[in-house]
Amino acid sequence: MFLVYLIPFLATVYFVYTRLASPLAKLPGPTYTIFTPLYLIYNEFTGNRRVYIDDLHTIYGRVVRIGPNEVSFASYEAMKEIYTSGGSGFDRTEFYELFMQFGTKTLFSMPPRGEHSQRKRILADRYANTNIMRPETIDALTERAKQFLENCLAENGGDADVYVHLHCFALDGASQHLFAPYGTNSLKDPEDFKIMEEMSYADSLRAPYLEYYAPKVAAFFDNLNSKRSRSVPLANDFVLDAVKKPNPASYSLLSKLHSKASELEELSAAAESMDHLAAGIDTTGDGLCFLMHELSLPHNAHIQHKLREEIDGSQGKSFDQLPYLDAVVKEGLRVFPPIPMSFPRYSPDDGTTLDGHYIPGHVIVSCQPFTLHKDPAVFPSPERFDPQRWLQDKGELERNRMFFAFSQGARGCIGKHLALAEMKILLREVYGGYRTGLSKEKANMILDDQVISSRPKGQKCRLVFEKVV
Repeated sequence: MFLVYLIPFLATVYFVYTRLASPLAKLPGPTYTIFTPLYLIYNEFTGNRRVYIDDLHTIYGRVVRIGPNEVSFASYEAMKEIYTSGGSGFDRTEFYELFMQFGTKTLFSMPPRGEHSQRKRILADRYANTNIMRPETIDALTERAKQFLENCLAENGGDADVYVHLHCFALDGASQHLFAPYGTNSLKDPEDFKIMEEMSYADSLRAPYLEYYAPKVAAFFDNLNSKRSRSVPLANDFVLDAVKKPNPASYSLLSKLHSKASELEELSAAAESMDHLAAGIDTTGDGLCFLMHELSLPHNAHIQHKLREEIDGSQGKSFDQLPYLDAVVKEGLRVFPPIPMSFPRYSPDDGTTLDGHYIPGHVIVSCQPFTLHKDPAVFPSPERFDPQRWLQDKGELERNRMFFAFSQGARGCIGKHLALAEMKILLREVYGGYRTGLSKEKANMILDDQVISSRPKGQKCRLVFEKVV
């Protein structure tokens, strides 16, 4: 009988001792994070992780323990070491396996650096800026931007839910780059519109999160709902069919996937394409949505005016030669990073020192754009939307190296140039001849995290479009 009480007591003592003896126990952070990650997990499932971690950094500083085996950093020094130092050994965690497509690892979801480098060599040239800037790509994106504007003007006399049309624009732009000439046309085609609805309105990551933390519980629910894994069947079918199409445009990703240089099996090619399609909708659609809403606030009318002046005087110039447009987009991505969450990595097996603190091996370490972009030493008055800051010579180096909307280093977002081109082309099309204001139906928009990405609450954003005479 004595052993019945002794064994649990000794186990508890051992558990407490090992936690308190861990080097992480010496780091700043709430006491409960020494013993359990449950409150962090709760915030992940409720979509509050970014705010929770940001609040902890406000209290505890640049380094904060957020779990027994996880640390968050909010400094350039740590960000550089974790994400950009070549060969430093910070591998991706199993978290990225949540993003596998068709049960297959993709560029984004494969942790080993060797596999990732090999896959990136196959895909990189299609996302190089020289390929994005080809006339065929720019013309296709411009045509879709014009259609976006036409759709907005046709809705309720120009009082439009831009969330819908922006995500159509993002889907069509991404699919055009992937599969030209077989991309979607959701801005005009009702059947393709259903694909946008399926992909943009699904909250598809809470179930995989359950799989990540509690695989047996997830398996139980899978047995109850066998359709969960096909939560986007229309998009899946579209991609699986598209990768089989013959004679794709030479600049498309599909042409590279079909080439001998690829050597990817059909399912891997489909998985890669599906991953890029999903990522392109979320980042571009949500990023533009928050940015256009911000520009439509009454106190930012001067920003629209200055943007319009630059666009009106840009005859003969490409969209990437407009410094104020570039500043507006960068500031939008700084204040409203579409993916504001942490990008987790494992510390090297033999341990390391980050921001002056020793971190043992195989500890989860990360930075998040939402916090890095609010460093007042780099971005004075960080809560203020101010594109002009990107045009100042003073602090230019610090601003650019702290910009983390697309992550940084070899694992940074491969679609960065495409996303920036889409955003700039659409803004040029809209604000070259129109001004936008808030609809009376919805006077403001609230940030609503959906586990991974940030969306407007209710996934609506009504703006009024008015022709500038």
